[in-house]
Amino acid sequence: MGIVTVIPQSGPLTRDDLELLRSAEGGSGVRYELLDGSVIMTPSPGRWHQTAAFELARLLRNSKPDDLVVLMAPFDVALAKDTVLQPDILVARRGELTDADLPAPPVLAVEVLSPSTRRIDLTLKWDRFREAGCQSYWAIDPFEPTVTVWELRDGDYHEVLVAHGAERVSVTAPFPLEFTPADLLQD
Repeated sequence: MGIVTVIPQSGPLTRDDLELLRSAEGGSGVRYELLDGSVIMTPSPGRWHQTAAFELARLLRNSKPDDLVVLMAPFDVALAKDTVLQPDILVARRGELTDADLPAPPVLAVEVLSPSTRRIDLTLKWDRFREAGCQSYWAIDPFEPTVTVWELRDGDYHEVLVAHGAERVSVTAPFPLEFTPADLLQD
């Protein structure tokens, strides 16, 4: 498993700079995101990360109402001119999506933790989605396995649920869903 790399630059980059970098790069499986004007390169995820992400996306898609869409990374969420993130899974209002991106906060952003991304997912990305008004933020640790759910209330995230292994995850936002962290590791 690789490490997260921040590309040095002379000043804050914009979304246009990010698109130029992606075009020049040519698609090596590296994820490029823009966080406060700095480019973050994330290595391709591993097996258990992908297994958990796929299973949760499947569960979400099978349970969602018609006005919501479930998408998996890479898909841009443009939170600001200098911040374009790609959560592992996002749930968005159908009417807010474009073919290229989501120019609004998702109703749910999910990050599946990897050793190389854990700190960024639980601090910087968590904070940027909170500031943007994303109503729910989930972190999935496939190595424990654990699911942690935060919901936005009065402008701040509040932890509403932590489930381990065979413990039940039961949520009502953004729509009713039940599963266990262990369910996400069925391959």
